[in-house]
Amino acid sequence: MAPVAQPAYDFTDHVVVVTGGSRGVGAGIVAAFVASGATVVTCGRNEVDVPGAVFVAADVRQPEQAQLVIDTAVGRFGRLDVLINNVGGSPARSAADVSPRFLEAILALNLMAPFYCAQAAQRVMSGQEGGGSIVNISSVSGLRPSPGASIYGAAKAGLINLTATLAIEWAPTVRVNCVSAGLLETDAGDEHYGGPEGLIRVARTVPLGRMGHPDDVAGACLFLAGTGSGYITGSNLVVHGGGEWPAYLGALNDDGPG
Repeated sequence: MAPVAQPAYDFTDHVVVVTGGSRGVGAGIVAAFVASGATVVTCGRNEVDVPGAVFVAADVRQPEQAQLVIDTAVGRFGRLDVLINNVGGSPARSAADVSPRFLEAILALNLMAPFYCAQAAQRVMSGQEGGGSIVNISSVSGLRPSPGASIYGAAKAGLINLTATLAIEWAPTVRVNCVSAGLLETDAGDEHYGGPEGLIRVARTVPLGRMGHPDDVAGACLFLAGTGSGYITGSNLVVHGGGEWPAYLGALNDDGPG
């Protein structure tokens, strides 16, 4: 799928941290902010080259390493304007087979890590002129049943709730919003949906007729981080192409949705 055209945003002189920005949705978010003129810092557990961004090797599931990422951005560039909490994910697992270790790992990655990063960012943003903006990346898995991803869905639901609470606690200096992404066409998605043919079939269940792209999520992040959303905080922007066709429509129509 071709990248989605983005409206013009100017983040010149803004310092932006994007967690998990080396691939997939995170890489798309990094590229969008770099293209908008921002100074971008990103992170991951393994050292990689991320075009246009400063990379910090860190496991943000650990609070001291989440703090390290924020400290690096502020230490090098003097401030922090935007945090995009993108890191997350989960392999498929039946709820009946989930071990305590797996549960703890998925909760740590999808809920605790964003909290640690947000907490560290708030300490900086609350004391600087202009405050700052935090955008948490959640998923439609946090809004509807998610068979095979029960812990992931529960963590993402928690992240949506956390967003609303932090927005109240940290207002008016720091805005906190959420993007809940729908079905996405990424390398991880290709595997999850069974390759190119599976993607085509799944795309037919989306009212807009296509899977989402990392640029769709990036566009939402640019909007929520910018001045055009200055009166928006505590919101959850659902980016899912209209969701999924109700199952009963497929039952009534042998040709399937649409």
